[in-house]
Amino acid sequence: MKPETILYFCFMLKLNFPTYSFRFKNSENKVSIFDEIRKKFIILTPEEWVRQHVVHYLIYEKKYPKSLINVEKVLKVNGLRKRYDVVVFNSDGSIHILVECKAPEVRISQATFDQIARYNMTMQARFLNVTNGLNHFYCQMDFENEKYEFLRNLPDYKENH
Repeated sequence: MKPETILYFCFMLKLNFPTYSFRFKNSENKVSIFDEIRKKFIILTPEEWVRQHVVHYLIYEKKYPKSLINVEKVLKVNGLRKRYDVVVFNSDGSIHILVECKAPEVRISQATFDQIARYNMTMQARFLNVTNGLNHFYCQMDFENEKYEFLRNLPDYKENH
């Protein structure tokens, strides 16, 4: 996609999030968006557009400290290298929230939930969030009974959550 096409796509596609201010740059015919967590410009794709909205939502609406948020890291699931989108840690290093982002044109399906469930078998997050920027699904894990409960939203940040 041409840089102007990507910018047009992103600005014309209003996601189901509050409006945020982002920093962009155009280099070598590629548009990048600044990631406040990774502290660098990342090539702007439809999925990255969603991921950056999630990060801003966690920071500015839910009040999670940037220091507890991690973006796009590799993890091992059943011996395979996988990459998660966004994780929010507890202050003790355990995982509080695991987020799976999809591009807006990707329909959230059972396969999406299966993917995050597989990741969470390793990560043991208390809360899960699956989003394509337009539709958001939030769950709280009940590890004891091996099930999850859908929620209306993610919890706000609280010290010692």
